[in-house]
Amino acid sequence: MRLCVSSTVRAEGRVVSAETEHHKHHKPASRPDSGGLGRVMERISRLVTEWSGSSWAFGLAAAIVLVWLCTGPVFHYSDTWQLVINTGTTIVTFLMVFLIQRAQNKESLAVQLKLNEIVAAVEGASNRLIDVENLDENELRQLHLFYKTLAHMAKSDGHLGQSHSLDEAAAKHHRKRKIQSKTG
Repeated sequence: MRLCVSSTVRAEGRVVSAETEHHKHHKPASRPDSGGLGRVMERISRLVTEWSGSSWAFGLAAAIVLVWLCTGPVFHYSDTWQLVINTGTTIVTFLMVFLIQRAQNKESLAVQLKLNEIVAAVEGASNRLIDVENLDENELRQLHLFYKTLAHMAKSDGHLGQSHSLDEAAAKHHRKRKIQSKTG
């Protein structure tokens, strides 16, 4: 497995490590217990998550509801009969919220890592996008405005895929306008 984590860049005449810059602005993430219990819990939650998304799980849930409905006349549709299904579904829902969130977090992290690898590997791509998920909302809005500007510049030039970064696009745009003003 290849990781592009510690890239080095020249900025304002000094050498800057991306890893050093990251640690200046971000606290290291707390690591969950990676001991025996942590691994067992992770394995169980992964297995339950995989199983709960299967056809067998849906079939079991449908069968439970069907059995519960069929027992209604036997228990005269009592409060206790209703309480059984309400309690069961509440407990399952409560536990599933955590399993779904865990799966979503893991999936999101994997996608972020893959995108970071692509951005780091593509020559000309803006490295500002590496670790972009850790920016606050205002920083994300500002970055979004930059890329809206990039898209507008590309549309006005008629070549949507020509520029690779905002800095490159701004420099090209400035040079084009300078040439156009001299010739026009």
